[in-house]
This record gives sequence, structure tokens and C-alpha cells, in this order.
Amino acid sequence: MEKISLNGEWKLYYFPQQSAEVRHPGELEGASLQAIPARVPGNVELDLQEAGEITDPYTGSGVRQLQDYELHEWWYVKEFEAPLQKGRTELVFHGVDCMATYWLNGQELGSTANMLIAHTFDVTEMLKEEGMNTLHVRLQSPILEALKYEYDPSMSAMSYNWSQLWVRKAGHGYGWDIMPRAVSAGLWREVEIVVHDEVRIKDLYFYTKDADRRGAEVGIFYQLAADPAHFREMTLRFTGTCGTAVFVQETRVNFAAGAHDFRVEEPCLWWPRGYGAANLYEVRTELLLHGKVLAERTDSFGIRKLELIRTEITSDEEPGEFKFVINGTPIFCKGSNWVPADMFHSKDAARIPAMLDLFVDMNCNMVRVWGGSVYEDHAFFERCDREGLMVWQDFSMACALYPQTEQFYEMIREEARFIVRKLRNHPSLVLWCGDNEIDQFSLNRHIDPNGNKISREVLPAVLYQCDPYRPYLPSSPYYSPEFWKTKNPALLPEEHLWGPRDYYKSRFYTGSKMHFVSEIGYHGCPNLESIEKFIEPEHLWPMENNEQWALHSSDPIGLGGVWSYRIGLMANQVKELFGEVPEQLGDFVLASQFSQAEAKKFFVEMIRLRKWRRTGILWWNMIDGWPQFSDAVVDYYGGKKLAYHYLKRVHQDHCIMIDEPDNWQVRVVLGNDSLTSKQGTYRIWDADTDETLLEGSFQSAVNDNINLGHIRISHSQQRMFFIQWTIDGQVFHNHYLLGFPGFSLAGYKKWMGKMAGISAEFARYSGLDYHGKAESSGSTDAT
Repeated sequence: MEKISLNGEWKLYYFPQQSAEVRHPGELEGASLQAIPARVPGNVELDLQEAGEITDPYTGSGVRQLQDYELHEWWYVKEFEAPLQKGRTELVFHGVDCMATYWLNGQELGSTANMLIAHTFDVTEMLKEEGMNTLHVRLQSPILEALKYEYDPSMSAMSYNWSQLWVRKAGHGYGWDIMPRAVSAGLWREVEIVVHDEVRIKDLYFYTKDADRRGAEVGIFYQLAADPAHFREMTLRFTGTCGTAVFVQETRVNFAAGAHDFRVEEPCLWWPRGYGAANLYEVRTELLLHGKVLAERTDSFGIRKLELIRTEITSDEEPGEFKFVINGTPIFCKGSNWVPADMFHSKDAARIPAMLDLFVDMNCNMVRVWGGSVYEDHAFFERCDREGLMVWQDFSMACALYPQTEQFYEMIREEARFIVRKLRNHPSLVLWCGDNEIDQFSLNRHIDPNGNKISREVLPAVLYQCDPYRPYLPSSPYYSPEFWKTKNPALLPEEHLWGPRDYYKSRFYTGSKMHFVSEIGYHGCPNLESIEKFIEPEHLWPMENNEQWALHSSDPIGLGGVWSYRIGLMANQVKELFGEVPEQLGDFVLASQFSQAEAKKFFVEMIRLRKWRRTGILWWNMIDGWPQFSDAVVDYYGGKKLAYHYLKRVHQDHCIMIDEPDNWQVRVVLGNDSLTSKQGTYRIWDADTDETLLEGSFQSAVNDNINLGHIRISHSQQRMFFIQWTIDGQVFHNHYLLGFPGFSLAGYKKWMGKMAGISAEFARYSGLDYHGKAESSGSTDAT
């Protein structure tokens, strides 16, 4: 197989779609239009910025400029030479945003209307063997496209993005509470020419039917391109290697498609992070005719038995379940939601490796890919495969009620078949989920979500067809027929805990009966040096009635928009914890980070302390996709907020935590989210007096919690307890904040100074003033 990249420099023409009658490349050349240089992969806004047509859309109010181009059309033009190799030749567009028509050498190839999948054209008979070939791609306005459709009262969307409902484009681009309105266009993934060999192994699907440490029942489904005259004379040979472990299997080829099931003795199992090695088999597949290799390919796959056990909560006596079980072992899930890597997705590939580094560094074992974005490419899943990061994958639908018509069902079938076939060999992929919060939106509209044929019929049928060995959840959270009888969210086994976003220890959070929290968050400012990058100096402070703070909150409208209240919310959360809202920006940044960090740490401990009654938490979210004030614990520029460090501590496999007061005492718990028991020693002391409150040695339980003891307290006290433990010579830390708010902000800064003396990552947060410099009473290690 030969591949020729068409990435790099293209020409780009653009104009208002309704103002010019350009329907064909020949008309484009005669329209007296000036082209600008374009990059592929790319987005048109980045090309406009490079050409000086717009200013930086990431800073100030610059993102507002983009709305002027929503009704434009865009023409990409590329010249290239034909490949040297002869054979079936395909032109492959791996990501096109969005309403596209294609021409090669003036001959129309066809049209596509889905940003989220690749598009392929057979151009074998259309390429010029000598001279240059010319490729044109016309992208039309998705807003104008959306006007062509009918809309029904069963449909719904957020007020500013109804135009997304019929168009298969990442929903966040129309505006969201985590991303700006940027209705982009572009060839956002690679473009290439592929020349196929005449004989090839077209497709392989690896599956595990059953597995434990003793043995595994696995199988391989295959599809071939080969001369049918040689069926029954050909064989397929599979050689799988994982370290020193090897299996070799052969099967006769009786047709172009088939499956081969076999047993692997003492397999190298794939385990989630913390529970064992993420073992991968490298499988070399050879198609042989009388011993001669006609075609071969190499793939990787992981052997693991995968289950999601989900049952309804009906009462305290019938508490239900929501639990992932891998290789027969229940897995306690800790991780975060994966939101768009960037508002312009051509930047994703460059940003994703560092983003995944954060998940690994924090010891996450699960990442939920949220349904308002794109489907990530193989590189994302390959890294998750290697790191033992389980992937919960939403289909790309969120927070809306989509068309219930056969035309739309077919759009989703095509998309789902492509995505499922593309990603199904990754062992990290542990769940397909129909959508994000669509059942919840149905409840809000008093419409039974079980009538949604997309999530109840279309997607399950595709998965039954293409990937029958992986669990499916219709929606997150899922409102089943049993739920609909009561309509009581308190009985959901898996839930998004947003609610009033009041005090993080309020009854809304602590009183929930759910097993698995798949979304929960709390706001916190980015670091001051990051804010100064995206808010213009004259708009830095105050935050009230501040258009740029509102736009970066993120609200697609700005002041007065549906999400602009988030700035006031962040201030209220600060006031709740400290009894005041600081009057200086630097102090407000610190106070909001303190508030967010304590809240998110508490959320994780709230779940871990009640293992196995609770089985997992995926907080919202790890890192921003554009510069903003948000729930993320890492800002767009990579600046880590205090919450990142607090969460890293409570994500450790072995963690000592302190529960909330009960009967004038607090319970001290050692949690172990691994299959390895460890010995160690620990000490807990008062941050103000250094008095030792509890100390001793321990032997951890396997994949469970144990009580280490109790500490006497009084509800009238406001104290911080420092926790330290040692395992295998390595020292770990945590802390506990005791008492009712409001706490003293100055007092909390002093605690941070002492915490910095114990563990250096907290140095920058102790005693910082407005300018981000350490005061004389605090640490001198601030940056």
C-alpha cells in the first residue's frame, strides 16, 4: 500500500455564500476572488488570523469576530502529482467541517455532511498520470444548511444552538457553557491518497468472550480482498506476542469473511491503571497461499473480560448497582471528563499528548469522552491502551432532543457504523454511551426518553451488528422505563451531580444515593498569569459587569447570556467558604482556587470513603479547550490550579482520608484501589499546633477500605489536619479541613505556607499577592 499526504499548503477562497453564484471550480476561477494561504489540517479562522484578516480569537473579545463568517462558504484548492504505484486508489478526507462538495480535475466526486467521520472516494480512473492534478473542496455554511430542514415540537436545544440539531458537527461549536461560539469550517484532519494492494487483509476485529488468569476465550473476525478462485487453498496465520508470551493460530480461508475462536492459556491480561499491567498483544496476521505470504498486517489488542453491572435503585433495601468489572474484578473508577481539546479541532493532535500526560500523572484510570465534541483519533486510544486508561465514549450528541425521523436515523447509523468499526479494537474502550444528558433534557420537557429511537433502537442495533462484546448505556444519566414510573432522580445509580452548586458539603452532594458520579464540578479561576494572557489589561478587574469575563465564562452571548452568571457563582462559592469576596484580583484568584480545590478533593473523598456502596467518580474537568473561567483544574495554557494538586493526592492507589464528623469524632480511613496489599506507617497532626492526633502502622486491604481509627473533634472548631504516610520508602500527603465556613482567608494562606513546607508543589499558593509574587511572610518559591 502506498500513501501520499496532501497535507500542508493549500489555497483558500471565501465569500458570503448568498452573495456569489459560484457552484463549480470553473466559476471560481472567473469570479475575481483573492485567495489566502491555508494549512491542512486546519481551520479557516486560523488561516484568516495568519493572513491578518482577524485578530486573535482566543483573547479579549476576539471570538466575537467569528460570527461575521458563519454565512460564508470556503473553497480549498490543492495541486498534486499522481502516485507512482498503480491499483485501486482512494482519496481520503479524515475530517471535513462540514457541508462539503469535492471535485478532482473538474469532475465532481460527491458531497458529504458529517464533520465527525472520514470520507473516501475512489479516484482510480480520474487521476492524471502526468502533470498536476487539481483538487477543489467547497465548504458551505452549516447555518444556511440547517434552514433547509423541518423542525418539530419533539425537538429541543439550548436557545442559541438550535441550528446544530440536523447538522452532524461538534455541538460545542455553536456555543456551550465550556466553549465559545465558533461555527468553524476547515479540513481539520489529514487528507491523503491511498493506493491499495490487490490482495489485502481489509479488516480485523479482536474480541474477548471470557477471561481470567488461567485462560481466555478470544476470537478474531476478518475480512479479506483476495481472488475467490483460491478460497480453501489459503490460510490465515495469527502470531500474538506479549513479552515472552506467544500464541500461534491458523485457520483455513473458505470465504472473504470469517471468524476464528481459540483459547489462550495463562494470558497476559489487560488491566486498568492501578489494578495491574495494561498488557497488549502485538498480532501479526499473514494471508498465505501454499505457504507464500500474500498479505500481512500488524495490530495490537488486549485480552480482558469486560462487564458493566447496572441495576435500579428502588429503596435503601434495594440499592441497585453501577459497577465496572474487569477480568472478574470490580474496579473503582477515578478520573475526569474529556472535553474538546481546542475550539479549533485542527489543533487537537498537537495538544492531546500533553493533556493525556495530566491523566497519567494524576493516576486516573478512566476518562469519559463527552458527547458535545468530536470522536478522538487512534493516537488518543493507543495512549489510553498503553496507560490502562479506561475510556467511556459518548456518541456525539449532547443536551438536545434530536430529530426523530428516518432521515436522521440514517445519518446516525452511518456515523456510528464508521466510528464503532474504527475504534472497536482498543481495549481501553470499555463503554459506548448513547449521548450526554438527553434523557435529562427529555425529563425537563416532560417527554418520555424511552421513546428516543436514536439511543434505544438505532445505536444498539449498530453495536449489536459491529461490536457485540462491549457494554452500552443509552444515555448519561440513563432514565430507564423503571425510572420513568417514579421520575425521581434520587433513585438513579449513575448521575451528574450539578444541582445548586452551593456549599460543596451541602445535603445535595452528601445525601445523594447514586453509586457512580459521572459529572461533578466546581469553579476556580485560572492562575493570574494565565488570566493576563486572555483578558485585556483594561478589563482585568473588577469582574462585575465585565464583558470579557462573561465571554470567557464561557457565554456565547456575553453579558446577559444564559451562562454569564457563572462569574457571580464563583464569587458566591468563595463567599460561602471564606465569608467574603476579596476586593483585589490576586486575592480573588487565590480564594477561588482554594474553594475549588477543597470542593473537588471532598467530592473524590466522599465517593472513596463509601466504597463499594459507591463505585466511581468522573469529575468535570481536567483541562480547558480555550482560555476561560471554569471547572477545569488546568487552564488552556497548561497552568495547574491548586485543585490539580489536591486531586492528585486523593487519586493515589493508597490514600488516607478523613470522613465528616459523627458523634464528636472523625473517622480515619485507608483506601486501597489496587490488588496489592501494602504495609506502612502514618501520622496525622494539627496544622497550627503540630500536635499528633493519630499515628501508627497499617496493612492495607486488597481493593478495599479499612478504618485506622478516630480523632476527637468539636463542631465549633475550624482546623486543618495534615496527613502523612510512608509506603516502600515513599512519602505521601493529604489533609482535612474541619469545621463550618466561613474560614479566614488569611488563616488558610498560613496553612498553605505550612503545606508548602511539607510538599513543594504548594509553594506558589502560599502568601501570593496581586502580582503573583510571594509576600515576605509566605513562600519565596512562587512562580
